[in-house]
Amino acid sequence: MSSPSSDAVPATQPRLLLVDDDADILALLARYLGANGCKTAAASSAAQARVAVAAGGIDLVLLDLGLPDEDGLSLLRHLQTQWRGPVIVVSGRGDAVDRVVGLELGADDYVAKPFDFRELLARIRSVLRRVPSPPSSLAAECLAFEGFRLDLSSRRLTDAGGAEVALTTGEFQLLRALLQRPQQVLSRDELMSALHGREAGPYDRTIDVAVGRLRRKLESDPSAPSLIKAVRGAGYLFAAAVSAA
Repeated sequence: MSSPSSDAVPATQPRLLLVDDDADILALLARYLGANGCKTAAASSAAQARVAVAAGGIDLVLLDLGLPDEDGLSLLRHLQTQWRGPVIVVSGRGDAVDRVVGLELGADDYVAKPFDFRELLARIRSVLRRVPSPPSSLAAECLAFEGFRLDLSSRRLTDAGGAEVALTTGEFQLLRALLQRPQQVLSRDELMSALHGREAGPYDRTIDVAVGRLRRKLESDPSAPSLIKAVRGAGYLFAAAVSAA
């Protein structure tokens, strides 16, 4: 990791939960992020992280996978089902398998240790920019397709029977991007920009992983998708008709 130094302070002060069992890393992150316009809270175990998130007021979690009391992937699964806020995995497990598993479980980004502090800050800001602001009124903009209804203000997806379909932040961002341009081919770069604010690398499977996860929640047969179709060499297309609801 490069030595932390202060960058320009953003206009708002997001509150970040730093989850890591390394006290030195927690101290370095808290100092650097605090100097760059972020409020921080720290947890050195999964149990502490659960308590901090349940208490409310957390805008984003930076999650290390090597925790003393629980595997970080298990905690990530809990966060995405019970909290559903944005999570960036920051871990020494930098191999492709752990990265893919983390993204499949709903992480919004994955940063391998050792990391550059400025890059991490940029990733944090990118994820926070993609998180929708709370609705300013009771009127919600909604999109409907094939019996599903997506409320863009609350990020709530319901099926034809009115049951809620749980979406992670990344899944919501991907579905929104597809629904806003139905029956058009969206490139992996366009979808990556919608999810992570950057273009896809030549061997980056992030979008394919995210699409596969979303298909499992929307498609009657994910192995033969009828809603989100792959266009070879081009990207993905949302095939169903979409209407305002």
